[in-house]
Amino acid sequence: MKLGYVLPALLIAAAPAPKSPAQLFGPLYHAVEMRGIFPDSKTFADAVPKRTAAAILADYARCRCDDDTALRQFVRVNFDLPGTPAPPPSSERLPLKAHIDARWPQLTRATPRVPAGSSAISLPRRYVVPGGRFREMYYWDSYFTMLGLARSGRQDLVEEMVVDFGSLIDRYGRIPNGTRTYYLSRSQPPVFYLIAGLSRDARTLAVRNRQLRAEHDFWMAGADTLKPGQQRARVMRLADGALLNRYWDDRDGPRDESYREDVELADRTPGRDRRQLFRELRAAAESGWDFSSRWFGDGRSLATIRTTRFAPIDLNSVMVGMEQAIAANCATLGDRACAASYRAKADARIVAIRAHLWTGRFFADYDIDTGNPSGFVSAAMAFPLFAGIATDDQARATAAALVPLVGEGGMRTTLIGSGQQWDDPNGWAPLQWIAVAGLRRYRETALADRITTAWLGSVEREYEASGKLLEKYDVVERRAGGGGEYPNQDGFGWTNGVTRALMAP
Repeated sequence: MKLGYVLPALLIAAAPAPKSPAQLFGPLYHAVEMRGIFPDSKTFADAVPKRTAAAILADYARCRCDDDTALRQFVRVNFDLPGTPAPPPSSERLPLKAHIDARWPQLTRATPRVPAGSSAISLPRRYVVPGGRFREMYYWDSYFTMLGLARSGRQDLVEEMVVDFGSLIDRYGRIPNGTRTYYLSRSQPPVFYLIAGLSRDARTLAVRNRQLRAEHDFWMAGADTLKPGQQRARVMRLADGALLNRYWDDRDGPRDESYREDVELADRTPGRDRRQLFRELRAAAESGWDFSSRWFGDGRSLATIRTTRFAPIDLNSVMVGMEQAIAANCATLGDRACAASYRAKADARIVAIRAHLWTGRFFADYDIDTGNPSGFVSAAMAFPLFAGIATDDQARATAAALVPLVGEGGMRTTLIGSGQQWDDPNGWAPLQWIAVAGLRRYRETALADRITTAWLGSVEREYEASGKLLEKYDVVERRAGGGGEYPNQDGFGWTNGVTRALMAP
């Protein structure tokens, strides 16, 4: 199979984003979601219309759909609903490593074409989905999934997914949160430099580097015109002129996939501007930490979320990694001016991070409104170690600061039990990998080994109990995790990937 993705010859600018289901179906979408026709808001977001939106809306205007039964029937007549994911075939329980290796084909999809009107986005090659309600390819999830694919000997899928991600940049100028139209207004932590780095096809380096530079342009859009103290979209200029990034979303309405939850929260919070609240929720979804007390004004309540008022330590760490990767690629390709430019960008960002995001004991998010690092203790403090930003002294201090997060089952996300899924007592596969890799980079091997052993123990324990690998784990009680907007999902892409990568070959 030929893996190359050919950029359309006349492509000059990114294509306009297609409308999301909520934008297409307006009043019908609002009614279906707010009346709870489906328990999971994502169900209707992923439904495929059988006719044009105009025809369906015209019939809806004439529909006597005042009761839920009539509305449910109208939806079923006019839409194909997503099916329930089939459970993996029953068989004799395999050892964990063999189970993961055997699970990849069950999570592999191909959508070179999608039905008209679908929220799905086509991809040129095969890809791996997380599992459960997550039926599409996701951005930062996929890097951690691909680590396991590579360890399982599935380099073919790794190369195909690199092509898929590059195709999204070529079409939209960004990699969306996931391959649905309703995700196109936001991205996720920009780890394409890590994804592209998994490719073994040296012939595609120039293409991948062009795509990386386009992604960098997306994250830095508007930076050139910013004055000290200003922010625009995903970029901010501090009072001393330093440039940093933040999470954002180009839309400010309820998320299609969590429409009811967002509207109900806004209804319960009359003192906040609804549009701003929706933007803050969406920005947290771009962060991948949806949701966490890390973003809350009062440290406890989702109603006080203020994601866009931080320059996050994880985001700015991976931005350094992206800039350094582009510089290295440019040097390999013989473009000295490009290499020098991006090296300077990375060096300036490192200076800014050390100056503004270091508390004296660990790295934390920079609070735009206070002009200081937040001091919030979370697993995100490991990202500067992963990216090689910390000095040796900072790395030792960070390792000590991470210790309270580490329990018998792995590393907790925060020390706050807010009931949100990116808070205590939950541990997540990607954060285990970032911490372990970062600690090992600075020779903090004892703590790295402790986290590895504890995490693998949690995954193994649950697998023996249920036969499943889960999206998240309670690493305090060493059981399935909880909290958040939806039930814990099994499958599960990044848990499979990180677990397989941490296991001995």
